[in-house]
Amino acid sequence: MYPDEGFHELERQECLRRLAKVPVGRIVYTHQALPAVLPVNFGVDGAGAVLLRTSAASELVRAIDGAVVAFEADEIDAARHAGWSVVVTGTATVVTDPAGIQRLARTGPVSWTPAPQEVFVRIEPELVTGRELVGGRTLYGVDLTA
Repeated sequence: MYPDEGFHELERQECLRRLAKVPVGRIVYTHQALPAVLPVNFGVDGAGAVLLRTSAASELVRAIDGAVVAFEADEIDAARHAGWSVVVTGTATVVTDPAGIQRLARTGPVSWTPAPQEVFVRIEPELVTGRELVGGRTLYGVDLTA
């Protein structure tokens, strides 16, 4: 990125803090050898892992368990031409530890589409990147407010 392009990079902790404030993001994974993107509600644990709760029988679980995925969430203010985006890349795994499942049942995300048999999926944050668009500026620092 160029220093005056209107964006600035967010540090890892700031990325995780912002991620924890929004309810919906998008998981990016491979489905039948093609890229797929699915909006999901989620949570973030104390270590910065992204947590999903979904049907144990879902295609999503079969596609992502053990796979490297990306997860993106953002917050946009279209009127101000401002916002931020965070991407977490890491391995997704179904939580199988009974103590972990019990803890997440109490503290983890609640599915917006509950199913009779649900599982928790944890995305370990191996790479966390983010950037913020500073409102009123465009590429190379052109001022939109003038």
